[in-house]
Amino acid sequence: MSIHIDEEWTDRDFSGEELRDTTWKQCVFLRCRFRGARMEEILTESCRFAECDLTGALLNGSVHRNTAFTNCRMQGTNLFASRFEECKLTGSDLTESQLDGFTVIGGDWSYTNLRHANLSRQNLRGIRLCEADLRECSLEKADLREADLTRAILAKAKLAGADLRGAKLDGVDFPSMLVKGARMDIAQAVSFLRAFGAKVE
Repeated sequence: MSIHIDEEWTDRDFSGEELRDTTWKQCVFLRCRFRGARMEEILTESCRFAECDLTGALLNGSVHRNTAFTNCRMQGTNLFASRFEECKLTGSDLTESQLDGFTVIGGDWSYTNLRHANLSRQNLRGIRLCEADLRECSLEKADLREADLTRAILAKAKLAGADLRGAKLDGVDFPSMLVKGARMDIAQAVSFLRAFGAKVE
């Protein structure tokens, strides 16, 4: 197990490396590559990964606290049973990533690409997902209360049984969503009806 505190790497290639159980605190990674790296059970605290490539990396069981992954490539990344606490993933691409059993507590996931992701039964309460790409995602029975979904792309997203009460849905294309069985508050229900041309008085 190795511990790194307040270190910075730029354009470093960690691809394929064995980094399991590593702890990084207040570290910065700029344009670094972690393609296929073994990063199981790593711990990051207050770190910043900017424009990094984590394609195919193994981060299962990892824990991230107040860490930023901004504009990162994370396609096919294994995030099984990983944990993100108050993290920022704005602009990152997580398509085809393994998200089963992962935990998200707060944070900003705006502009992320989560297309086709299985987020069913996930607790996403209070998370910022502004303009996130959630096309064809499974959000069935997910807890989205107080989440910010402003202008999120939810075309063909499955929301059966999801709890949307208190969520911000400004600019969302209601007709493109599959919302049968979703729970809404009164204001959301009115917006939903108006999106289909109903006159609500």
